[in-house]
Amino acid sequence: MPRWCVLIPCLDEEAAIRGVVESVLALGVHVIVVDDGSTDRTPEILATLPVTLLRHDSRRGKGQALRDGFREALRQGYEAVLTMDGDGQHLASDIPRIVAAAAAHPGELVIAARLLDKAQQPQGRRRANAVADWGISWGCGQPVADTQSGQRWYPRAALDLLDLPAQDFVFEAAILIAASRELRMGVVSVPIASRYPPDARPSHLRPVLDVTRITLYTIGRVLHYGRVMESHRRSRGAPRIVSG
Repeated sequence: MPRWCVLIPCLDEEAAIRGVVESVLALGVHVIVVDDGSTDRTPEILATLPVTLLRHDSRRGKGQALRDGFREALRQGYEAVLTMDGDGQHLASDIPRIVAAAAAHPGELVIAARLLDKAQQPQGRRRANAVADWGISWGCGQPVADTQSGQRWYPRAALDLLDLPAQDFVFEAAILIAASRELRMGVVSVPIASRYPPDARPSHLRPVLDVTRITLYTIGRVLHYGRVMESHRRSRGAPRIVSG
């Protein structure tokens, strides 16, 4: 296995961030946290934890938080990064299965796909994710079970894509598409539960603006790579799902 760490981008996560970080630290894994300009108690909480902490003075978006985190991981000599969100939707208990899948499929991108307990997802979010999966899979030229999950294993070659010109939530789609099309990188998915606790803070995703940006970016990539219908046919197959 390559040397790897966990990267957690966060913004105003005072209610959940301590529990998320401590659960990962309990696995004996190094953690890099990028605080994207939080205005609540998140920075104060993180300052008490044994992590590498990067902090933006103001909000720069999830894409820049991930980009800065990738760059720091590479600077520290890590060869792979496992990302997860700081709001409690992703559990450290799923990490061993993700790492096992990465070991079984070296050099491929592993996504923790929210395929279990899907009834937990709000109906509107479920429909939006389904549309995103359809479109971004087309952009990738291969089927991807959950293109919106932020819990992912990025191998070394994918980290080299950190300078892609995409911002905020578009960045995760951009790196997935570029890894698939330019690096011919496979994508495998490990099923995890959908978790939407009733007391969770509202999503930072701006439904109209961010979905529009992701859609326009994906359409542009489909046209850029050409062979549009061939890419569509390849994307309609069954996603590769492994138990980890």
